[in-house]
Amino acid sequence: MEKLSIEDGTKAVKLARRAIESYLEGKFLKERYQGVFEKPRGVFTTLTERGELRGCIGFPYPLKRLDEAIIESAIAAATQDPRFPPVRLEEMGEIVVEVTVLTLPEKIDAKALEIPKHVEVGKHGLIVKMGPYSGLLLPQVATEFGFDAEEFLSHTCMKANLPPDCWLAGAEVYRFEGQIFKEVKPRGEIIEVKELAC
Repeated sequence: MEKLSIEDGTKAVKLARRAIESYLEGKFLKERYQGVFEKPRGVFTTLTERGELRGCIGFPYPLKRLDEAIIESAIAAATQDPRFPPVRLEEMGEIVVEVTVLTLPEKIDAKALEIPKHVEVGKHGLIVKMGPYSGLLLPQVATEFGFDAEEFLSHTCMKANLPPDCWLAGAEVYRFEGQIFKEVKPRGEIIEVKELAC
């Protein structure tokens, strides 16, 4: 799947920020870009305030053009994450915007006990599905919290409101990779996060 250049990543993060700020000002951004932005991609927007999570929502699967998906995920992360109150416009000067563009999730076809061997911490994000429940954690979550592969699987199960050992009990597990671009500081330089410390 086509990777984004740093120029594309910079555009992506700036687009996410503009989408949020425009929405909070009562306008809906309708910008469209060429190239990789025309192609359907999964994407998540993550917002942090003073190092703490402030919102994270996105599309695991490539259902929309990348530019549309960025706009919609950014607005949702700011206003619809049920864990947090909606972001206020005056907060945006304190918030760091991060965009993670996803590869297509692939099912891990392995015996349950072998699944952790197919999960590379710092590289893979996970989706767990069982019945009507599903949960997703981005690749950076495992490294931020120091999870090993089994802990990462368990926390993804819990994100789906399932028992932490559901991956041993018949749940479907999918892995994906993410290309991460983020502001160094609010409205600051945008970098690609290439190495996720383990």
